[in-house]
Amino acid sequence: MSRLSMLLTVSLLISSFSAFAEGISTHVLDLASGLGGRNIPVVLEVQNDKGSWKQLAKGITDDNGRIKSFGDSFKVRTGKYKLTFDMMKYSNGGANPFFPEISVVFNVSDKSLHYHVPVVVSPYGYSTYRGN
Repeated sequence: MSRLSMLLTVSLLISSFSAFAEGISTHVLDLASGLGGRNIPVVLEVQNDKGSWKQLAKGITDDNGRIKSFGDSFKVRTGKYKLTFDMMKYSNGGANPFFPEISVVFNVSDKSLHYHVPVVVSPYGYSTYRGN
């Protein structure tokens, strides 16, 4: 491998890592089925100085229950964020969910890090944590 090829390869690896390192992602895992919660609408908001919420982005979970990125239209800053999951749109056996909406509020303290916020759901409960 030539020196130029090696430099280009290293440069691509560094730039792709930087793009992934900053941002917010999520994942819904359904404990009842053992599968990712697909087709769930999710809204990402940030709290402003006055305490009200501003929508930054929205997405729909993929076939594995993931939203890997909410896009490049915003830059993550330190502050308070909220992910809201519309569980009424989730088809899990046709029954209305006990929790029709799940909101998860979390703090971003270092804007250079990636924040993965998964939600684990079951018919009558849910849990969340900071993932990686």
